[in-house]
Amino acid sequence: MTNYSALIFDLDGTLIDSAPDIAAAVNVYMAANGLPELEVDYVEKFIGNGPRRLLWDIFVDQGIPVDDTTVDAAVKSYIANYERDPASRTRFFSNVHEDLQSLHEAGFRLGICTNKPHALTQQILQILGLDNIIEVALGADAVPACKPDPRHLLAVADRMGVNKGSWAYVGDTNVDKATADAIKATFFVVPWGGGAGVDVEPRQRLTRISDLMAYRPSTTQESAVGRGRIA
Repeated sequence: MTNYSALIFDLDGTLIDSAPDIAAAVNVYMAANGLPELEVDYVEKFIGNGPRRLLWDIFVDQGIPVDDTTVDAAVKSYIANYERDPASRTRFFSNVHEDLQSLHEAGFRLGICTNKPHALTQQILQILGLDNIIEVALGADAVPACKPDPRHLLAVADRMGVNKGSWAYVGDTNVDKATADAIKATFFVVPWGGGAGVDVEPRQRLTRISDLMAYRPSTTQESAVGRGRIA
């Protein structure tokens, strides 16, 4: 079995259920513009490709006239709304918080590759108490190209200083899978979020995050691991 010195995670839908806060931020914009309020489950279907694509796809699906100017304004409003209340409704998926802590203590270096805006990512990780174990977290606007462009994932690995083959990526969507597959990186999918709809080999399907303990680095590797600092 391959040992990995690092694990890189998607954030929304993989580690945290942030759909209620995302929907709330969208709905502030909708209300301000006389548009109908959207259910959390509905908004959740569009999460995964960043705020611009989120809003564009919702507008198209709702039959709302859409163009670059409209979406630019909507994104600006959405991010401002989200920053004012970034995590009051957000929760970890079952066992995720403690499993991440256990992986960190076992010697894994932990990173995050997310299409969420970078500043919001940092803010939410601090609120949720992950900033002391996540070494590197890069949002979509912190890189030249974001997921599914694999350069986003490679940027996290490069910032962590880990070599190809020494790390794996964990996500919950086909976007995450495509990002990893593009560079032949090992990919694991969680069972929650959109994970059930991702077609992977059985060995790639996790039951919980702690399953990754089976891939823990050797004692020699552990001795070289530093404590995480978010970047």
